[in-house]
Amino acid sequence: MKKASDIREEFQAFFESKQHTRVPSAPVVPQDDPTLLFTNAGMNQFKDVFLGTGKRPYTRAADTQKCLRVSGKHNDLEEVGFSPSHHTFFEMLGNWSFGDYFKEEAIAWAWELITGVWKLPKERVWATVFEGDESDGLDADEEAEKLWKTVTDIPANRILRLSKEDNFWEMGETGPCGPCSEMHFYVGDDPASQADVPDLDGEDYVEIWNLVFIQFNRSTDGSLQPLPEKHVDTGMGFERICSIIQGVKTNYDTDLFLPIIAAISEITKQPYNAENQVAMRVIADHIRTLAFTIADGALPSNEGRGYVLRRILRRASRFGRNLQMQEPFIHKLTDVVTEVMGEAFPELIEKKDHIARVILAEEDGFGKTLDRGLEIFEEVSKTGQVSGEDAFRLYDTYGFPIDLTQLMATEKGITVDEAGFEQAMQAQQTRSREAGKKTFASQEVMEEGFLPDEHSEFIGYETLETDSKIVAWQPAEDGQVDLYLDVTPFYAESGGQVGDRGCISGNGIEVDVHNTFKQGEAIVHRGRIVSGDQDVLRDIVVTAAVDVGARISAARNHTATHLMHEAMRQILGEHVHQAGSLVTPDRLRFDFTHFEGVTPEQLQEIERIVNDVVRQDLAVDISYADLEKAKEMGAMMLFTEKYGDVVRVVRVGDFSLELCGGTHTNSTGQLGLFQVTQETGTAAGVRRIEAVTGLVAEGRVRAQRDVLADLEVQLSAQVNELPEKVSLLLTQNKALERELQALRREQAGSEMDELVHSAQDVNGLRVVAADVSPSDMDDFRDMGDGLRNALGSGVGVIGATLDGKASIIAVVTDDLISRGIQAGTVVKAVAQLVGGGGGGRPHMAQAGGKFPEKIGEALAQVPSIVRAQLEG
Repeated sequence: MKKASDIREEFQAFFESKQHTRVPSAPVVPQDDPTLLFTNAGMNQFKDVFLGTGKRPYTRAADTQKCLRVSGKHNDLEEVGFSPSHHTFFEMLGNWSFGDYFKEEAIAWAWELITGVWKLPKERVWATVFEGDESDGLDADEEAEKLWKTVTDIPANRILRLSKEDNFWEMGETGPCGPCSEMHFYVGDDPASQADVPDLDGEDYVEIWNLVFIQFNRSTDGSLQPLPEKHVDTGMGFERICSIIQGVKTNYDTDLFLPIIAAISEITKQPYNAENQVAMRVIADHIRTLAFTIADGALPSNEGRGYVLRRILRRASRFGRNLQMQEPFIHKLTDVVTEVMGEAFPELIEKKDHIARVILAEEDGFGKTLDRGLEIFEEVSKTGQVSGEDAFRLYDTYGFPIDLTQLMATEKGITVDEAGFEQAMQAQQTRSREAGKKTFASQEVMEEGFLPDEHSEFIGYETLETDSKIVAWQPAEDGQVDLYLDVTPFYAESGGQVGDRGCISGNGIEVDVHNTFKQGEAIVHRGRIVSGDQDVLRDIVVTAAVDVGARISAARNHTATHLMHEAMRQILGEHVHQAGSLVTPDRLRFDFTHFEGVTPEQLQEIERIVNDVVRQDLAVDISYADLEKAKEMGAMMLFTEKYGDVVRVVRVGDFSLELCGGTHTNSTGQLGLFQVTQETGTAAGVRRIEAVTGLVAEGRVRAQRDVLADLEVQLSAQVNELPEKVSLLLTQNKALERELQALRREQAGSEMDELVHSAQDVNGLRVVAADVSPSDMDDFRDMGDGLRNALGSGVGVIGATLDGKASIIAVVTDDLISRGIQAGTVVKAVAQLVGGGGGGRPHMAQAGGKFPEKIGEALAQVPSIVRAQLEG
């Protein structure tokens, strides 16, 4: 059987023989496209070429791209484990032409590779072409159809015309697009039995390759115009072609998955059989996704791509329970994933320990969440349906993704009120859809000639003001304008550092620039016209001046991030790596990999080291080097960053060496002062430090000094006496609180004694039902305890309005529990009358409701409720 690694290599070698450049896979976690949660197609890294905003030093390329489809339009999550060929993570083999060859070569080479190199049976292969579309005024792709007949020997009756939905590819609502031609493979038992017009979506057929011919641009009005250059974009699912070449029924039977499934079976001590098949396949798929995304810099969290990872890991953990795994085990699969995929993707080897630690930390945390969530689920599912409100509570309070709740409901044979959940989640759903949507509206295709050949030369490392020419402009949102200059000193937002602000003025126009960012290779200066007429904007000479104070302050904070990064590695360990950053003129924020909170002593030491380097006034040297040379020098670099052949190296004496394109001070002394303001956790395995430098740090010190001076006056103590003074006050306050609680309990006991004296007789039992007025929930619970003690033998229910909602407590003495009276049953019945629910232990239970005005009416029904329990 041919190995998957050989198939991957044969694909790339074949196209290298056709003068294609072998390009590395882009990270599965995009670094330069905030609209895309994950790389979900091979074309993502070449998007700027298709949009007309970027170029490559080659016109032909071949690659295997790491892809993830778990959100938005492209979402295969629910199919995983059940379908033989759908995955969350997969590889996409592709070959590309950027204005070079077109349909003839793409079709001929595809046929040559499939039937010549890999020798797949020709009688099993089908081809499809675009049948045309009247609404767009497009004829059928007769060119591709004719080429299939002339440059290959596929029979004409196995070339089918399909509709726009199947055979016309579009990048988004606007942008490059074109017809496509797909190759399908018959995997059934008898090729001779195939129908003349087969169901290519049926289980006997697998789509193996999509050849996209990008030859149109769709404008905002929906019309299509021919592109000046035509491109080819092809995509072949690697796992699918491996299953076909290796002659197995499913992707999970290939050597890409079987070693992982074998490891799952060994760890769980469960056989890989029909009963365990889905669970093991899901876990095998999900560990691949987790390994690659974490290696590329993503980490589990409660938002964006981090929540997608958390959702995937929790699904895997839940399927682990089906294999009787109560303890963390998924992290142990990192080794086998590395063994299977590490040769092609060495980042897995480099980050193996980090991947395992992140997964283990998340498994540990969710183990507790899962157990508690399962208890809540058991309670809320007793009615035969999980309400939308309860599904949202499981999500919001216990971290249960909705699909996990649905999975457990399906196992019980009950349903989830998805509409109710969707309503409760509307705001989050909207944000998630927008973040995950595959759209390119923010980067519309630039019309031919919109920008001249020479534009956006950045000179801001050397100067903060220059004469420049406005070479293009366009209106922006909210009455603003986007300006494009031939040369600019404005730094465009990149690497976590915000874009420069400043002023562009001259020839009767003044624009207040408040943001600078990149659009492909162009630098966009977005701002508002302060004076002048926009009609004069193009081709005028202006002065472009950066806000000097803001730039210098941002430079201080950027240099500080480098110093802090190195100090953290010295104090916390070399496993610390940057996981995100924000550099503004006012502050810096640095996310880093670490698996526990940083102690105050460690923070003090980090702060001390940085300030020591500041006082040394070390030179900050900027140089350029070949990437390989920079690696040899030991420069720190972000694994997920895409670097060119020549990189910018920032050296701080002998203390720090990093690759960085940001702005920096000339020496460390210019930072003035460095101060950590906050340390928090953002996700399992990720911590965040925020800090300030320069004038902001000085201002913070002054404010702290003023607070201490104020406390000296209020407490009549010197600074060195304040800790002892405050400690004494806290001790006295706690003693007073204890006294107050004792008085409340005594008072509650007296009040409950009075209530017991007015108890009703229900079938010979003492029953109390009363509306009370506690100061808070603790006081309310004390009243419940007092009522139970005062009853001796009986049933008590009290109600109160707290925080605008109805609160109910029911108590039952021990002697009546054995007679079938349960506090949980009583409180549930009462709670329904105030629009709520609840439960608890047999002797005491608590509930809440939405209608506090109905408390009196509900309490009046308590005798009837108790009587029904006795008679039932």
